[in-house]
Amino acid sequence: MQEPTPLYKQIADDLKAKIARGELNVGDQVGSHSELSKSYNVSVITVKKALSDLIAEGYLYGRVGKGTFVARKSAVVDLSKHKTVGLVLRDLKNPFFSLIAHGAAKAADEKGYNLLLASSVGRMDKEENQIAHFQKIGADALIIASMSRTYRASKEIRKLHDLGFPYIMVSYVHDEDIWYVGVDHKRGAYMATKHLIDLGYSYIGYIGGGVSNLLSDVRKSGYEQAMDDFEQSNRFVMQIDGDKDRYEAGYDAGRKFAKLAKRPDAVFVYSDIVALGFIRALNDANLSVPNDVAVVGYDDIEQAQYATSPLTTVHQPTEEIGRIALQTIIKRIENKPAAARTILNSMLVVRDSCGAKARRVKKAASEIKGLKASTKKAAERAAT
Repeated sequence: MQEPTPLYKQIADDLKAKIARGELNVGDQVGSHSELSKSYNVSVITVKKALSDLIAEGYLYGRVGKGTFVARKSAVVDLSKHKTVGLVLRDLKNPFFSLIAHGAAKAADEKGYNLLLASSVGRMDKEENQIAHFQKIGADALIIASMSRTYRASKEIRKLHDLGFPYIMVSYVHDEDIWYVGVDHKRGAYMATKHLIDLGYSYIGYIGGGVSNLLSDVRKSGYEQAMDDFEQSNRFVMQIDGDKDRYEAGYDAGRKFAKLAKRPDAVFVYSDIVALGFIRALNDANLSVPNDVAVVGYDDIEQAQYATSPLTTVHQPTEEIGRIALQTIIKRIENKPAAARTILNSMLVVRDSCGAKARRVKKAASEIKGLKASTKKAAERAAT
């Protein structure tokens, strides 16, 4: 208790020593949280922190409902002998970031670099451990897709920046000094909203990503700018529950939206995953997309085109983001001039959910009808 080293680290070091001395062997259970808590005379929280770090370092592994066991330690690869970039992703299952990884992997192969992937599986402490682990084993640089929904640089990322360690973010980060490759989110949101205005919708809403979500705020500013520029006074803003899974939160927002007495006839939803949950809820409430409500999303994930009403959305050039991130990071490794922030353009992908096809057909029919009427009047005047 008198040592300055944190208690959880002392426990971790003691367990490492026991493994090294052979007192704990591969497959041995290290004891339950409560047993270790009593043994070391510390809180269960301190024990959990120690075990979590040892699992992240590969000394231990956990089995749900069974306990924590000594792992077979893998041989350590000395990455200092290889040209290696570490890629820390929020979630390997996320379709947006998997495409970025694909672009980075292709560029790494072309440049003769190895690309190592690690997933933070939605945990901030895991993300920080992965960043530290890649540095420890000698990775030359890091590409990071942070899981932080505050969209601010974490303490670990800020430390990389201050040390001048080669890194680059491929998830949106609001801090303008942080190195980043991405798109102009405000412009993309403006484009999506303008598309709905151009189609003739008179009451257009915005479904945002929750309170304190800076990325959602940026996209909302694009929505508001378009509404201002085209003098649209009927506005509606709804925020999802930012603490929930985004599909589930989109579904909840759709259920609430369906019960409104006066609903917008079109909405711009800040993310495709939220939009897909939102559409599902509308369908379950017997509302049709786009006949009752037109919907536009953002990101152009693969599932968007397979929705019950294929989703009109703002496409981000994900593979291009990955490729440029890798090329930029190599310039930093080689001490060559490299852009601090690279902002790419997005593009609108028009599908069924916005009702564009039906509205354009209707508009064309109206124009033809008007043309016929004016032609008939002209003929009548000529005859008289």
